[in-house]
Amino acid sequence: MLDFAHPRRWPAYTLAVSFLGYAAGKAAFALQARLGFPGGPPVSAAETQGYFMDAAAAQWLAAASGVVGAGVALATVTPLGLRKVPRTVMLVVLAGMLLAVGGGAMIMIVDGFVGIGVGWTWYHGVLGLAVIGLSVEMSRSYAMATRRVAG
Repeated sequence: MLDFAHPRRWPAYTLAVSFLGYAAGKAAFALQARLGFPGGPPVSAAETQGYFMDAAAAQWLAAASGVVGAGVALATVTPLGLRKVPRTVMLVVLAGMLLAVGGGAMIMIVDGFVGIGVGWTWYHGVLGLAVIGLSVEMSRSYAMATRRVAG
């Protein structure tokens, strides 16, 4: 039987590695001034030209967001994050991160399983489900680890 009251660290570590992988993929495409992600659906040159900002700048910003996401994930399980960051602030950050990551993951899920024309496939949909599950569990574990015990 699973003990859901016990905080877990592995979801945060798994997400941190995933975010760093995301950042690396975005950085690789930034160096080529391409939109998209390695292993993802191709983005045409016309779509890249019509994008609202420079492709390289957009990819570098996305890479930076991956590094920040990894940092937040690690802050949920390291002493510095657990003791120095106020719980309310971290919970708000985690809620925002869950909305942002969940939104992107939902696009992958819906397109991967139903098809909305983006080009994600079923295994991208499975990855989206896993990322949402890990994000929820990381947030729940942080909340459990930092809760005040009545007494």
